Amino acid sequence: MIEVNLLPEPKFLPELHPTFRPAILVNRAFEKAVRDTGEAVDVGIALEQADSSVFHYHTVLFAAGHELATNNFRHLERMVKFLLWQRGGWKIHLSGADSYVDELQNYYRTNEFGKFDDDVIGLKNNGHAIEVISCVELPPENSQARPIGRHLDGCRIGFDLGGSDRKAAAVVDGEVKFSEEIVWDPYFEPNPDYHYEGIMDSLKRAAEHLPKVDAIGGSAAGCYSHNKVTWASLFRGVSPEDFDAKVRDMFLKISEEWNAPLEVINDGEVTALAGSMALGKNGVLGIAMGTSEGGGYIDMEGNITTWLSELAFAPVDLHPAAPPDEWSGDLGCGAQYFSQQAVGRLLPASGIEYDKELKLPEQLKIVQKLMEEGDERALKIYDAIGIYLGYTLAHYADFYDFEYVLLLGRVTTGPGGEHIIERSKEVMASEFPELAARIKFHIPDETEKRHGQAVAAASLPKIG
Repeated sequence: MIEVNLLPEPKFLPELHPTFRPAILVNRAFEKAVRDTGEAVDVGIALEQADSSVFHYHTVLFAAGHELATNNFRHLERMVKFLLWQRGGWKIHLSGADSYVDELQNYYRTNEFGKFDDDVIGLKNNGHAIEVISCVELPPENSQARPIGRHLDGCRIGFDLGGSDRKAAAVVDGEVKFSEEIVWDPYFEPNPDYHYEGIMDSLKRAAEHLPKVDAIGGSAAGCYSHNKVTWASLFRGVSPEDFDAKVRDMFLKISEEWNAPLEVINDGEVTALAGSMALGKNGVLGIAMGTSEGGGYIDMEGNITTWLSELAFAPVDLHPAAPPDEWSGDLGCGAQYFSQQAVGRLLPASGIEYDKELKLPEQLKIVQKLMEEGDERALKIYDAIGIYLGYTLAHYADFYDFEYVLLLGRVTTGPGGEHIIERSKEVMASEFPELAARIKFHIPDETEKRHGQAVAAASLPKIG
């Protein structure tokens, strides 16, 4: 049981979500309480990926025997949970926390939330079950970063595969000649031919507007390694057997059929790349608020890292009764705060009357229309998301070095999106003034929202 003083109430509290307890404030309260004892136990966390990349993070725990030490495991597990989805890895090295190694290892074998992390982050993304080991000293950091995209020469197709629509654009020397958005519903579709045929249809439609196809670049929800699908929500309805047979190498097959170089990466990474290209700046954190939350990061040198940035599953609210994720079931994760799922979750509390059978995109349209009309009930929904964002950007800043935030996705469209940004700025200015002074929002216009992602995606492959 977490004591109340370790769950501080934020200064800005969403009217529609009064139990919101931002991770940034809870973590700071925990670490301050630990240090105030004068007996803080320093803990090192290293996550090792399948390619031998190693990332460090440090925190503190209460000394054994302290009356608040019962909170140690939750703090450690939530911290590691965030790191697993933000950075990725299968082997967790712990220094200074020997007494929690077996408990954390057991968590990934027996707890439903832990087993989900083990299956997706461990087995599917790294090819290993999650392993927790103790160490005296953490293994040396070993991080890789590489330049990506920004190739604008030639005739290219850029595509973006989301949970509610797929987009494709024809791009010639960096200029969009055609773009199209087609509604689809891939999440629970068991037949992978549905996905393949949909992607090919969009590519063919774009190709009709090009004299030739020199390269194809794409963004899609999920995790991709060397153009292979390791795990993706787009294919969650596909059986493991069909995934291995038809999905894992789908984009390699498409590249062969088009006889053109093809690169596909996570949609959040392309969001960040699009922002970096539009701004001519680096250190960009991209957040796409669409069917789910997409995250992406371009580092201060303009490179892409090996970090996952699957922020949809990374916890941002540490209240024990935080809303559950609709897929993993875990509590307080990003998708419930920065996506159409957030709008759908807040909608009943807003007092807006609507058909409960409507799908999330249609629910969002109702809220957007009311917001355009100045409806106070719709404003409360966007106000909550703006408050979430202000606190969560401060939380993300503990894990990313960034100066620019790019927001994309249907939830950010129109006056609602404007309010989200202004409210988050207000939160940061009051609660995190140093961060507020450093961070700049990039607010793309509608043309850039529509075409920026397509151009960035199309720029991924190098010709020749």
